[in-house]
Amino acid sequence: VQLVESGGGLVQPGGSLRLSCAGSGFTSSRYRMSWYRQAPGKERELVAAFSSASGITNYADSVKGRFTISRDNAKNTVYLQMNSLKPEDTAVYYCNAYGGWPPQESWGQGTQVTVSS
Repeated sequence: VQLVESGGGLVQPGGSLRLSCAGSGFTSSRYRMSWYRQAPGKERELVAAFSSASGITNYADSVKGRFTISRDNAKNTVYLQMNSLKPEDTAVYYCNAYGGWPPQESWGQGTQVTVSS
């Protein structure tokens, strides 16, 4: 399982970014796909997740209504659309895949998102 994130960068408050997570070596539609983030000096936290079984998505309270997780199964890619960005959204964002048998968890290398004027 390999995950490669892209799409991070510097954006002004109120702006938007779309992160991509391209998967290889597995079928992402059969895995629970998630986005996490880690800000300096803080623990890694769940931002958004997409259940493979139910198709249900869930979000951290801090991003509800602003972020949207989606997937393109044909491209084996998961996205995180981030709107109305705030300085407190600044962090390294990581893609996570969990599934298979025996179950395994994989992480991407991370992509930096900086929200600043």
